[in-house]
Amino acid sequence: MESIEIKELFNKYIRRECSEEEVQQIVAYFQKSKDFSGVPTIEEVSKLLEAYPDMEEAAANRIYNNILETNKKKQPSIKRIFPILRYVAAAVLIGILATAYLFQDDINNSPQVKPSTIVDSNIVPGTDKATLTLEDGSVLVLEKGSTVQTQKANSNGEKIVYKSGEGNVAKVVYNYLTIPRGGQFNIVLSDGTEVWLNSETQLKYPVNFVKGQTREVELVYGEAYFDVSPSTVHGGSTFKVINNAQEVEVLGTEFNIKAYKDETNVYTTLVEGKVAVGNGKTIQNLKPNQQSNFDVRNGTIQIKEVDVYEQISWKDGVFSFRSKPLKEIMKVLSRWYDVDIIFENTELESLEFIGSLDKDQNIEEILSIMKSSTINNYEIKGNKIIILK
Repeated sequence: MESIEIKELFNKYIRRECSEEEVQQIVAYFQKSKDFSGVPTIEEVSKLLEAYPDMEEAAANRIYNNILETNKKKQPSIKRIFPILRYVAAAVLIGILATAYLFQDDINNSPQVKPSTIVDSNIVPGTDKATLTLEDGSVLVLEKGSTVQTQKANSNGEKIVYKSGEGNVAKVVYNYLTIPRGGQFNIVLSDGTEVWLNSETQLKYPVNFVKGQTREVELVYGEAYFDVSPSTVHGGSTFKVINNAQEVEVLGTEFNIKAYKDETNVYTTLVEGKVAVGNGKTIQNLKPNQQSNFDVRNGTIQIKEVDVYEQISWKDGVFSFRSKPLKEIMKVLSRWYDVDIIFENTELESLEFIGSLDKDQNIEEILSIMKSSTINNYEIKGNKIIILK
């Protein structure tokens, strides 16, 4: 279809005027086309949605929150990789929000959906918090709104920054930064490398690196995004990230490692530069937009092309899911909101959800969005969420 024709079709979709056949044309467009110039931009979607004052307040709030979320500031490297992001985000927005209003008469005449049950819920989104374990074993609490100063570092409650410098130290001393469930934190190491740490993560690192030696840190468990200070600034010293399953050696780059304790696979995603992923038996080089999947059970490493934004959006305040099974999605949400999530029927775990969610949204808003497109219903009891049949 011509660009003008597909754009008008999308406009009809948002206005709830599409026939079932026209909806299938839109689906086919996404399946076959690599040209998204015909998709309305986020701004155009927002303007069209203003024409619906009859929407329920809850639905209007969901639309507003999603428009805000898709307009969140992205890192420059992400913008370079995803020049069509604003069109794709708008398309996702259409898919999530417009479907429920597509055939309004049918919805109005259908039985009312049973409201979800919420009992004594105090679930809140995660925030900036961590514990810092110093070389002498003492533990300091880092949290948003408070400042902490040590002999080697300063924290403003959202980030901890170590004093720069390398030296010929007699003994390398280590600190540990531990992020609990429901937390996140940012650290700048003494060599200038910046690391974003996700929920339920622990990083071990030297207070100072030794001049002329490999700069080595350990991702004990969890997920971290690294923006490594180039080796050219440090006399050629390479940077290495190890954990109990693999090691990643870099020269100066941006990449993400996901290695949670309760998962049997370690994922390394390269954003920029070059890294070598090894497991003691084999070494695989990654190119930008590639991800290695190391299966700890059998020791194999597989490489594939991935949507990098989906893998690293967590550090920019967004959960991006593209055809992810609910089982994986609920693991992500359980860590961020520090909740237990139970499926009443395990067959529901394989259902897929497509969409972007704001990490600042409360859990009821998140589940409400999913309820309009994927899950049937849910219950919240204290710190437990039950996905109903």
